[in-house]
Amino acid sequence: MGTLYEDDVIAWAEQQAALLRRGQWSQLDIDNIAEEIEDVGNRQKQELRSRMTVLLTHLLKWKFQPTRRGSSWAHTIRAQRAAIEDALDDYPSLQTLLADPQWLRKTYSRAVRDAVAQTHLKVMPAEPPWSVELCLAHDFWPE
Repeated sequence: MGTLYEDDVIAWAEQQAALLRRGQWSQLDIDNIAEEIEDVGNRQKQELRSRMTVLLTHLLKWKFQPTRRGSSWAHTIRAQRAAIEDALDDYPSLQTLLADPQWLRKTYSRAVRDAVAQTHLKVMPAEPPWSVELCLAHDFWPE
């Protein structure tokens, strides 16, 4: 049997919230509270990477498989753009990731890997062929 944090993080979170509201600072589980707060940010960053990877994958497929374009791909592209826009509105600090060349390289690399796996094409550019702004533009459809 571990700690409440290890056994039931939801019960632990409710307990910690109650302690905070009552101002019982000495009873707080500070280390785990700090870890959970950091995890919230990390989850949002992972979500942004996932959505950007899906968007880039579908833009690559759109560009390099024009005969396979369809409403499903278009829907996925629109949905990812909207979700990324919502995330940036809700968490403006995520914008820094989109300006980070290392983060973009890693995200684009994952998108290429996924696009190659899905299309079996080996013609994907090594570097992103579009800017982040262009990828997120609602009227951009690579030809």
